[in-house]
Amino acid sequence: MNQSTWYRDLKKPSWAPSAKIFAPVWTALYVIIAWSFGLTFYCVAKGYFPLVVGLPFVLNLIFNFAFTPIEFRLRNNIAALVDVLCTLGTLIWAMVVIFPLWAPVVFVNIPYLLWLMFASALQIAVTAKNRGR
Repeated sequence: MNQSTWYRDLKKPSWAPSAKIFAPVWTALYVIIAWSFGLTFYCVAKGYFPLVVGLPFVLNLIFNFAFTPIEFRLRNNIAALVDVLCTLGTLIWAMVVIFPLWAPVVFVNIPYLLWLMFASALQIAVTAKNRGR
């Protein structure tokens, strides 16, 4: 059973979006992430912001990129749930840390925050509906 068949066959809530939605949404979000995180990393590297400001941004990227292998290669819904919640948590942390230094980074990442909140709710529902799978 390949990865897409495995996920397709999982029980999902009625409000789960079509698989066709995920690619364009993530493409738009990765543009936002690349711009805002990239500029933040640049400011940290140049010494405009303290080094510690970059930590939640780095952790967010690690958790974000870890989700796909966890969910689709390992097929582990519980670990994927923990990962998506860590992704959400590190984004909130990053937004709190960067707000006093550069508020536009927070505002531009609101779509990412909203999507992660939705993705977290979806992963909670998928995990609950597929216990033991």
